[in-house]
Amino acid sequence: MKILVSGGAGFIGSNLADALIEKGHEVAIVDNLSTGTKENINKKAKFYEVDVTDKEALAKVFDEFTPDAIHHLAAQISVRHSTEDPAEDVHTNVIGTINLLSLAVKNSVKKFIYSSTGGAIYGDQAPKPTTEEAKEEPVSPYGIDKLFSEKYIHYFASLSKLQTVCLRYANVYGPRQNPHGEAGVVAIFAGKMLKDEPVQVNGTGEQTRDYVYVADVVAANLAALESESPGPFNIGTGKETSVNQIADYMKEISGCKSEIRHTEGKPGEQMYSSLSSAKAEKELGWSAKIEIKEGLEKTIDYFKNAS
Repeated sequence: MKILVSGGAGFIGSNLADALIEKGHEVAIVDNLSTGTKENINKKAKFYEVDVTDKEALAKVFDEFTPDAIHHLAAQISVRHSTEDPAEDVHTNVIGTINLLSLAVKNSVKKFIYSSTGGAIYGDQAPKPTTEEAKEEPVSPYGIDKLFSEKYIHYFASLSKLQTVCLRYANVYGPRQNPHGEAGVVAIFAGKMLKDEPVQVNGTGEQTRDYVYVADVVAANLAALESESPGPFNIGTGKETSVNQIADYMKEISGCKSEIRHTEGKPGEQMYSSLSSAKAEKELGWSAKIEIKEGLEKTIDYFKNAS
């Protein structure tokens, strides 16, 4: 199968591209390299340095490589940045998605798999672990735009034969996550702790997330490729882990001497999140396999060897 992976030079996308190629698929990657790197790109994949917001450039990609399926992961991923510049978030996360959808329909693509978000869509009020039946009350522009994109996906699917699946990820962590900037507390902590530098925890550190290992997320995308159900599907572990717990686990595993410093909390940040993936288990045959401590050990080993 010919598969296009947007954001395929990034953290999750590159891991997914590797898995697709390993299974014998022909893969093309679209990425503007704003957060991804060429080092992440599988040598067997075709690579197009294109921004998903540039529809004209995207159209040329489709002319050269018309995919049977699309995994759409390219996105502006920082909740905090979305609160600072909501317009840019809309441009990347909504307009970019619409561009891919319109070209998918025009070129008779069979399958469109969208990487959405779990906690940021449901908000703080939803029961935990949160199911797909919970009311959608996003508290950040990032969550709003991911939800809007899901609605556009449903719209385009209703007008065509395009089969779609929406995967609502929990907090993904693991090898290749960018330790710089604000995307991914595990990667940021690893980068600091392996140098014995102070680690900054925003707010009390009692805010919780559902941390799901990247290999499990890749497995969910592979399962979605075979599914006829549109979802949405929560992709998480169903377990809450606080930022303080993550810091403690990582200090123990790494043996570092980093000081943990608490600073002021950030606006738009959700306090508690965990996702029930019972629906994904029933309809996709998927469930998370990697426990948090095992995943953190694998992640820290990766960063040790990458440094």
